[in-house]
Amino acid sequence: MTARYARIAFTEAVRARQEQAGSRASYAHLDGDEADLPDRLGEREREFIAARDSFYMASVNSDGWPYLQHRGGPRGFLKVPDPGTLAFADFAGNRQYVSVGNIDGDGRVSLFLMDYPARRRLKIMGWARFIDPGDGAFPDLIDPGDYDAPVERACVIEVAACDWNCSKFITPRLTEEEMAPSFRRLVARIRELEDALELASVPPAP
Repeated sequence: MTARYARIAFTEAVRARQEQAGSRASYAHLDGDEADLPDRLGEREREFIAARDSFYMASVNSDGWPYLQHRGGPRGFLKVPDPGTLAFADFAGNRQYVSVGNIDGDGRVSLFLMDYPARRRLKIMGWARFIDPGDGAFPDLIDPGDYDAPVERACVIEVAACDWNCSKFITPRLTEEEMAPSFRRLVARIRELEDALELASVPPAP
């Protein structure tokens, strides 16, 4: 965990719980001046983000309630224009605009990026804003490609902090795409065995 992430996540109430549980001392090394500086996304984070085709984003509404939403798109649709910024195309959905409205009122967001097969998880906190396509500030890198959904707006996130979480309790899950090579090998082996059985069942010529 970075010092910056701890500074944001460890509120007084959280620290009090840590004191009660006896874990506060193990996080004391995160207290320092570097906690005042936003984190930057390095090569490791960039490669991980580029491989994702979905993530979860939490926002907060005007009543203080958190709202969690799944965001999906073609692999790599979450872009990293620079080490301190994220951007993604906001595709047309169910038109409820809960996250959009929340962010209009309070731009603070928290992202979870999951790699279930490798049991890796990247958490990112930041300040988000939406930009309409007609706005001159609309990011040039927003390109839906062949993805079958119109882009309603772009979301740009200024990174505040990031943290690599441990793999404990992350259940490995594989997508159809990730399972395809194994399926192809199994199908090829089954056909090989079927051909062998068919040859073995042919009676010898008299």
